[in-house]
Amino acid sequence: MARIAVIGAGMGAMAAAARLAVAGHRPVVFERGATYGGALGRFERDGFAFDSGPGLLLLPAVYRDLFVKTGKEPLEDVVGLTQIEPAVRHVFADGTTTDLPNARRAGVAEALDAAVGAGAGARWSAFMNRAREAWDRSRRPLLEEPLWPNWEVLAEREPYPAVVHKRLLRKDRAARTLAEIGALELAGEPRLVALLEQYALAYGLDPRTAPASAAVLPYMEQTFGTWAVTGGMRALADAVHARCVRRKVEFRFGADVRRIVVKDGRAAGVELADGSVEDAEFVVAGVAPGVLDGLLPGTAPRGAVPAQSEAAAPSRLTVHLALCGERPEDTPHRTVVHGTDRAAEAAWLFDGAPRPGRPTVAVLRTGDAGQAPEGHEAVTVMATVPNGARVGEDLVASVVAAAGRAVPGLGERLLWQEARTPQDVAEATGAVGGAVPAPALAAASGRLLHAANGTEVPGLLAVGGWAHPGGGLPHAGMSGALVAGLIVEGPGFQGSQ
Repeated sequence: MARIAVIGAGMGAMAAAARLAVAGHRPVVFERGATYGGALGRFERDGFAFDSGPGLLLLPAVYRDLFVKTGKEPLEDVVGLTQIEPAVRHVFADGTTTDLPNARRAGVAEALDAAVGAGAGARWSAFMNRAREAWDRSRRPLLEEPLWPNWEVLAEREPYPAVVHKRLLRKDRAARTLAEIGALELAGEPRLVALLEQYALAYGLDPRTAPASAAVLPYMEQTFGTWAVTGGMRALADAVHARCVRRKVEFRFGADVRRIVVKDGRAAGVELADGSVEDAEFVVAGVAPGVLDGLLPGTAPRGAVPAQSEAAAPSRLTVHLALCGERPEDTPHRTVVHGTDRAAEAAWLFDGAPRPGRPTVAVLRTGDAGQAPEGHEAVTVMATVPNGARVGEDLVASVVAAAGRAVPGLGERLLWQEARTPQDVAEATGAVGGAVPAPALAAASGRLLHAANGTEVPGLLAVGGWAHPGGGLPHAGMSGALVAGLIVEGPGFQGSQ
């Protein structure tokens, strides 16, 4: 069987390596850093521990499949999973607060009726029914199959069945973007629109231009649920790494790949920073597009898909807060505190306009005893920020102030804080400006697709958030499955069944 060089030890790369090892191949993972997990990092200080990346798991079925296929072992046997309740608390700009239940769409409708007013739940439910159609139409080509050779069909076809609004003496109108869904189908109700658009902002998408197919983002969360991992999300990375080791995947940390070796027009190994060359029959690259281009100077390995550039994708600011005092028992795991001005926030993120008064933030309060000393609480606050944003004390203070709307007495309880900036993200990933990739979406002329897993260089495959099917932890796991399938079964691989 083949020796396979895997560049990077992110979640997609490790998922591919584990599957390839089970198929009898010999993967060797070259990671320039000191550890594995990619976005699932961990920050520790003074007995506090924080996830530095995603704090919750969506679509756990992706990782259930990984563990069953690589060891006939349920995911729940290797990590503790809890379906959090409520799924999220929303604190809107006008002070309205609502708790949305986990994976109970009827309960979501009831909560919205109570918080926003009679009819709000029905309006949201009708939207979610249309989102289900978009999901059913796009799920396989965007998650479970390699990117179609005729990907232009996905770029042109809008899977969301928008409602046509009849208007006297004017042209009939149907929503083409997420913002237009809010205006037309949610009747412009500010809180419903804010609820919808924060899904786009969380993934670094502009609601004004994100296609209507982005409706699948709230659909996935509200239909399949949101899960916490005992010990933090880093425990999932630990479990995947342990599975790789059990399947004899070799890891080399501190191994900086400087070049992909090409012989006779085919990827044939990697050259490391010390000048040594490691031969391989296949190379799997789990790196950002600019990094991949640098490993193959003079080529365009990612092909013709007009994917979003790194420089156009926003980054993340993460602030870890060490608090004295225990977390109250009725505290939601996640609270979204909405910004004061949605239009100004979008202009700041995507148009280079001045920063709004208070951005939208997600506040994670896990209550996990293993993540804080006894009698204390570890809180993580996350905000989407412009690509390459220079984070000063004023922006951090604004984010922490927003978190104060979800954490009563935050100022008096705060022991210390630690910020992870776009520059930190860029240093860790190599992505320009600390860019964070969004999930692949249909329509939008292909702008929100990602490059195919198979590249223009035979023997070289791309995995992880910057390859099909894009960013997000479930998508990374699916990219690993697709890459493994393409190597094991060849170019005719059609995806999972």
